[in-house]
Amino acid sequence: MDRKKGYFWLMGTCIVLILLAWNVVRFWSVTAAVVMSVIAAVIPPIAAIVGNRGSTGG
Repeated sequence: MDRKKGYFWLMGTCIVLILLAWNVVRFWSVTAAVVMSVIAAVIPPIAAIVGNRGSTGG
């Protein structure tokens, strides 16, 4: 998988987690929604690392 696809999938997962957490899951468990949000908050820095992997910076 190239770095653009990796970045896309990670950020897509982040968005889906946030949307599901606060539009669906919170009706059954606020704790689960908070956990999903915490996981989603950790994904963007990882996505940035994946997106910049192998970059020469110039």
